Amino acid sequence: MRLTVQRVSEASCTVDGKQISEIGPGYMLLVGFSVDDNEAIAKKMAQKVAKLRVFSDEEGKMNLDIHAVNGEILSISQFTLYGDARKGNRPSFVRALGGPEAIKLYDYFNQCLREEGLQVKTGIFGADMKIALVNDGPVTIWLEGE
Repeated sequence: MRLTVQRVSEASCTVDGKQISEIGPGYMLLVGFSVDDNEAIAKKMAQKVAKLRVFSDEEGKMNLDIHAVNGEILSISQFTLYGDARKGNRPSFVRALGGPEAIKLYDYFNQCLREEGLQVKTGIFGADMKIALVNDGPVTIWLEGE
């Protein structure tokens, strides 16, 4: 499982010209699953996101988690996180989990985030989404599940 965590002041998702979700301060997550991923990894990653301390405290140090700032999450499925372009110029996606298994893990991951007490909004799995965000910092963290 791979996550790109971006600390944002705002983010939104639009599908077919209609905004379907938006958040204020918090995280915009790009979420990808590999063929080796399972629910245990998804749960562990949700816990990691909930405890990640990348928001600034009163001294300007990244010391606060998302709970401390009442942040929200916009979770976007992104199989292209498993694109492999080491050979040639066209990425291969053979390691990316697809179809019903990926939808199931994506939904489970988002439910785990909610169980951590987080407000989670999503895009539409498999849709052609337009994502807008203001990266705060910028702060972008790459997480990989094992």
